Amino acid sequence: MREWSAGRSWHWRAPLFLVLLWQGAKPLREMGGHLFAGITFGAHEFGHLFFTFFGEWWSIAGGSVMQLLIPIGAAAVVARARDWFGVAVCGLFLASSLGDLSWYIADARAMELDLVSFSPDGGGHDWNYLLGRAGRLGSDLGLARFTRFVGWCLVLASTLFAARLFWWMATERTPTSSGSADAPGAGPST
Repeated sequence: MREWSAGRSWHWRAPLFLVLLWQGAKPLREMGGHLFAGITFGAHEFGHLFFTFFGEWWSIAGGSVMQLLIPIGAAAVVARARDWFGVAVCGLFLASSLGDLSWYIADARAMELDLVSFSPDGGGHDWNYLLGRAGRLGSDLGLARFTRFVGWCLVLASTLFAARLFWWMATERTPTSSGSADAPGAGPST
């Protein structure tokens, strides 16, 4: 990671990270729109369709599962490419997804949120069903708080990781004078 950071510019990454940090932490504080919301919603709805083949329980749980698998998968892809800044950003994406999920879990008993469904019959509440089937419907608020806590831990870890990368970008120099790793035409580096 230190070698990857050497010669890269933190100047544009730091402000970008701050915007993504603000957007990634927003759903952990309040419900509402944020930069990652559309992707998260699409992943959630796709998860219901994808997991339909595994039965009713998985079809219902699949929305929440896919909503978490997409940012985890994105992190795996960028980690494989050794794009460490991308890994930090994916951590914020996952944190925002956990934030969105926490509000949905917290609504399991109250069922006050407006739900979106592609079914003509209207949709049921995923977490009312899942926690109800497990006999844990009364745990909705506790599980929501835990989900939000994990999201905040990811925000902190991603921020510390990005800060370390920025430090290395600012202090480490490339061993050759062939230019910056971010320079046009520099090509991918390992």
